[in-house]
Amino acid sequence: MNFKSLIPLGMLVIANIFMTFAWYGHLKFKGSPLWIVVLISWGIAFFEYCIQVPANRLGNNYFSVAQLKVAQEVITLSVFAVFSVVYLKEDLKWNYIVGFVLILLAVFFVFKKWD
Repeated sequence: MNFKSLIPLGMLVIANIFMTFAWYGHLKFKGSPLWIVVLISWGIAFFEYCIQVPANRLGNNYFSVAQLKVAQEVITLSVFAVFSVVYLKEDLKWNYIVGFVLILLAVFFVFKKWD
């Protein structure tokens, strides 16, 4: 893995920050009308797509589609774990961590060269 291959992964992190706010950020504003949070979420998701799609296109120069998808899932869960603890003030429980470790095992199996 070289530096250029890390660029799409960084883009995926940024895209996931946008998408996590689009999907879950409104939970702090439960009193807001649903149609307003849907419109705001769509607006946020637009920026996520503007980063996510190029990240996958560029990333496919370095990684297989399966590798990109597994990396995406790990990034999504990492961003979500930080978001839920810092922004939503929820606890990160031991069983969540165990589940995350199991997904990290998927990364090992998908990225390992099995010659």
